[in-house]
Amino acid sequence: MPHRRLAVLPLALIATAGLTAGCAIELKPESLPVPFSVAPTPSASAGVPAYVCTAAYKILTDGAVRLAGYLSSSSDSAKDGMRDTFTEMAAKLDAEAVRTPDADLKQALSAVSADLNTAAKGADPKSYVNGGFVTVGQKLDGACADA
Repeated sequence: MPHRRLAVLPLALIATAGLTAGCAIELKPESLPVPFSVAPTPSASAGVPAYVCTAAYKILTDGAVRLAGYLSSSSDSAKDGMRDTFTEMAAKLDAEAVRTPDADLKQALSAVSADLNTAAKGADPKSYVNGGFVTVGQKLDGACADA
């Protein structure tokens, strides 16, 4: 009986290898999504609302990634890191606001920037991450919907 068990194992492995060797997945290039480019905005399009919106959402996304690294700790250095991240994000949003001639977009960027600056000065930045930061990007949605 032990010989039968030993014979079954190689046969099972050979059968599995044979089945998987015949499998192939073919994808047409046009069926794949176009990759999102994070290349710098060409200088001729700086200030265009569509590019400003993309840049603003990227600033918020990159900031969220940085903030995630601080959430596992309650130390003072983690709080300082969160505050620095909020301040940096606000400064970048302010820079984008200066570039756009769209008044609604400027106002939305300024509102988000003000929220981030308030969070940077708050006693518990972690509570803002778990609270107001979750919805702060929605302030841009109205101004960016038509961009």
